[in-house]
Parts: sequence; C-alpha cells; structure tokens
Amino acid sequence: MTISATLRSTLLSFCQICVTITNPNIVRILDFGIEDQTPFLMMDFAPHGTIRQRYPRGTLLPVPTAVSYTGQVADALQLAHDERVVHRDVKPENLLLGRRNEVLLSDFGIAVLMHRPYDLSPYNTAGTLRYMAPEQLQGQPCLASDQYALALVVYEWLCSRCPIEGSSAMEVAMQHLSHTPQPLREQVPTIPAPVEQVVVKALAKNPQERFGSIQDFAEALELASGSGEITSSAHPPGIELWDTPPSPSSDSFSTLPTNSSDECISLDDGI
Repeated sequence: MTISATLRSTLLSFCQICVTITNPNIVRILDFGIEDQTPFLMMDFAPHGTIRQRYPRGTLLPVPTAVSYTGQVADALQLAHDERVVHRDVKPENLLLGRRNEVLLSDFGIAVLMHRPYDLSPYNTAGTLRYMAPEQLQGQPCLASDQYALALVVYEWLCSRCPIEGSSAMEVAMQHLSHTPQPLREQVPTIPAPVEQVVVKALAKNPQERFGSIQDFAEALELASGSGEITSSAHPPGIELWDTPPSPSSDSFSTLPTNSSDECISLDDGI
C-alpha cells in the first residue's frame, strides 16, 4: 500500500511532536520514519513488562500503590495534554515498567492533536472500548477523556475489577454512556471515602464535570488517600492484596477469578 503525501506528512509531524514530549514516565522515542512505505518507531525497552502483566485481572492493589502509579501516569499525560495531545488509549496494557520499576506511558499510536476550538469535525472512533470515555465513543475525544480512562484503571486497581462489563460491544458502549459504576466502598469498605469521591468525579459522564486537568485528578487522589488507611489485615476475605508482588510467572501470585466478559475490545480505524 502506498502512503499518500498527506498521510506521510501527518505521520512525520505527529512523530516529531511525540519526540518533543519527553518525561521520565513516557517511553522515549529514539527514532522514527517511513521505510519502504512502512512507518516505524524505535523506542526504549521496558524490561519489566506491563502493569497488566505485573497485576493480572482480578488483582487488588493497596491504595498507596495505586496513588503512586496514578501520579506517575498523570505526570506523563499532563505533559502530553500541555501539547494538546490526547492519548486515547490509557489502559494497563499500555503502562510499562522501566528499569527502576517506574511507570512508563506507551503507545501513542492512536493519539490525536486536538482540533482548534472552532473546528467541530469529529475524529475517527479509536481506542480500547472498555476504557473509552462517552465523548470519545461519539467521536469527540478531549483532554478529559484520558482522565476518564485513567480513573477506570484506578477503579480496577482499587477493587480488582473494571466497572464497565458486558458481553457485547454495544452493551459495553451503553454502560459508558449511561451506567453508574458500583460504589468502590460497597466492594472494598476499607477504601477511604474521599478516595471513592475523587474517582467518582473523574468518571463523570460529562467531561466538564471531571477535574480541570489530569494533574488535578492525581493530586486530589493523593490528598484523599491521606485521610484514610487500608491495611492487609482489613481487606475483604478471598482477595489477595499485593504491595510488592512476586514475579508474574510465580505460582504464588493469586488473583480473583475472571471471565471472558472482562476482555478488552479494541476499536481502531487508524490515524
């Protein structure tokens, strides 16, 4: 397939923007280009895999661990947002662990530059359905869409399950549009109430009702976590709580049972 001059220019311009977004919590792009009509990116290697591999589905994280990870991801996203770049695919599979176990945001492959305020033309619908904000599903992603996705990840970390579930793409989409997630404290009563309130605000269906920035969300979560405490002796029966988990390959790594409805569904029709 021959790449058009317009697409070639768009790809190169976008890669140049990604190269300028440097942060300790973003996977570093070493080189990019188009060779034999095939676009390529060369990035740093993350030796410890993804957050999903470290904490498989059904794993409950302590509040301090979730707060620390959220702060690192928010630092990376805030820098992207300052450049008007929306990631559009924030999920555990795209959060890598670096050499010092720092979180590295990766995969800007379907990220977009925000239109000018007067340009109301829709974007293509792309992302991982289970983590897509309502407005992103409708072709109108905004900076707050990444906040919604990160809040879903935080919800999953804190109670071991994603609040958006369904047996079909339509069912999952409708839950994003109209379903109110089950309160976190109904599932894990030891979660501080202020933490639950922060996550609920970031999951608002209307992006205008979320925090003013991804950094505001992370800071509010950190502040809220200081008003309560969760301990390994207080978590619900049948749930393993890991702070520094064993290797993903370890036989001792325990998680809650999951089913096929937890699998992510990706919608991506290109840049």
